[in-house]
Amino acid sequence: MLMRSDPFRGLDRLTQQVLGTTARPAAMPMDAWQEGEEFVVAFDLPGVEVDSVDIDVERNVLTVRAERKSPTGENTELIAAERPRGVFSRQLILGDALNADAVYDAGVLTLRIPMAEKAKPRRIEIETNKNQRQEINA
Repeated sequence: MLMRSDPFRGLDRLTQQVLGTTARPAAMPMDAWQEGEEFVVAFDLPGVEVDSVDIDVERNVLTVRAERKSPTGENTELIAAERPRGVFSRQLILGDALNADAVYDAGVLTLRIPMAEKAKPRRIEIETNKNQRQEINA
């Protein structure tokens, strides 16, 4: 069996996933960390109006969508276009019970998500055949 392969096709796919395309830019960098009993997620959205940011929750999927519009007008001539424009989106899969607070300040969208009780670290006891109990960290 003869198989044809294009070594640049995989590279093109990877580049589109990381850098995006003009139709679907990939410019919503994110940091996530844990602070005590809550998770904090920060998205960089410089130049995005707060009115164009949408946060949706469906089941356990949190979706953040934002749009950076082009500075167009009647007398506008774009000389250089290096900043991505268009609609950006990012999805996070979180626990079942989701309740988040959102703050948008200086181009950074910060979400604070309380940790669900079942996501907290705990110990699970197991029994052996000799009726001895052992603890395993979960």
